[in-house]
Amino acid sequence: MIELGKVQTLTIVKFTDFGAYLSEDKKSEERVLLPIKQVPDSADIGTELEVFIYRDSNDRLISTTNMPFITLGQVAKLKVNDVTPIGAFLDWGLEKDLFLSFKEQTTRVKPGESYMVALYIDKSNRLAATMNVYKYLPVGEGYEKDQEIIGTVYEISDKFGAFVAVDDKYQGLIPKKDLHGKMAIGDVVEARITAIRPDGKIDLCPGKKSYIKMEDDAEKILRVIEEFDGVLPFNDKAAPEVIDREFGMSKAAFKRAVGKLYKERKIEIGEKSIRLAK
Repeated sequence: MIELGKVQTLTIVKFTDFGAYLSEDKKSEERVLLPIKQVPDSADIGTELEVFIYRDSNDRLISTTNMPFITLGQVAKLKVNDVTPIGAFLDWGLEKDLFLSFKEQTTRVKPGESYMVALYIDKSNRLAATMNVYKYLPVGEGYEKDQEIIGTVYEISDKFGAFVAVDDKYQGLIPKKDLHGKMAIGDVVEARITAIRPDGKIDLCPGKKSYIKMEDDAEKILRVIEEFDGVLPFNDKAAPEVIDREFGMSKAAFKRAVGKLYKERKIEIGEKSIRLAK
């Protein structure tokens, strides 16, 4: 069976002026055209070729020896070539761009930017892209707690947190409680594995271990205080929303870092402010 969206090994069964017809075997009536410019010079009847099956501009099944960046059911990060009134068109390594409808976008995409997408067959029996990639990502194997990874944010949920494609391949989640600062779909993040669930799904936390992160947080707080001319107009009792907005960290992390700076006598804490120590 010749399958849309897949790489298959097929056999040349007939030549024409405009290409060669391929089939699974000589007895099969199901055939697909390989355009003449794709046919190797050394090819003959019976030659086996590895080809990708897609549709041409007239929606006819066609094959190519060029391999796309993504095949049916897979997930990959693809660059947006163009955005039009009907949707976006992505570079997937073939002459005809891959269509991403507005309905399948989880955020409005921009030309030149790259996003995580999956390849699927739409209701019109055409290959198309979707940014709803959760169900296409498998769980990872071989990962360990505290391991540092790089991934791409593909969905942000007010209820659960930020969904991340670990190494752009596997399911990962930054829980809402660990999500601080601005994060957007398409962002590449560095994170640490905090837990591997029984089902293999990975929980993540942006940044480093707490004692290392506290050092970084303390340095960040000092920089911000300096930007406020040496006096921060609130102290460690400020609302979590204010701390998140100004520092991109949780209130607990802020209090730990402030406590460290205070013990080191680098800051003074007032009733309504924090200032650099004199």
